[in-house]
Amino acid sequence: MACPFFVPLEMISDGSWPHPSRLPLGAGWRGNCGAATAELPASEDQVRDFCNLGYAAACPRLPQRREWDAVRFSIAHVSPEHVTICFVCELAHAPIESGNLTFDLTGKVLLDANVNSHADSRVDSNVDSRVDSHFDSHLDSHHDPRVVRLATSYLQAYRARHNS
Repeated sequence: MACPFFVPLEMISDGSWPHPSRLPLGAGWRGNCGAATAELPASEDQVRDFCNLGYAAACPRLPQRREWDAVRFSIAHVSPEHVTICFVCELAHAPIESGNLTFDLTGKVLLDANVNSHADSRVDSNVDSRVDSHFDSHLDSHHDPRVVRLATSYLQAYRARHNS
């Protein structure tokens, strides 16, 4: 359940995480907080504790109004040429959007993004006020770059574990 504002830059393989493969992105990552500002930068500890894990209510940079609190990933299908990653974007622990991203391993490109909106009666009225037409616009176009960036990091960690 990585934070949707996290910008992973480098996988951490220094042994500082007790079970790195159980982390939301399949490993610990150094990176940047996409919600940080010059007035409120993110420290390395905050990136480790908040950005890598999502649902960071204590994070001082987390916007009050946001589309998601966290994004979950799992491997849906693997072949020698392609990997399909399933994702679920959550707000207040409820699914808001989900889908599959299929990556071409040879060309190292995203081939396909199937997205489903879950902004319905399962979301309480306080959360529903934060959900807007943003999700509908993604159904007809390429997917949100934040999810693709996080999924790419998840894929990189998955491949590193399976190639070693």
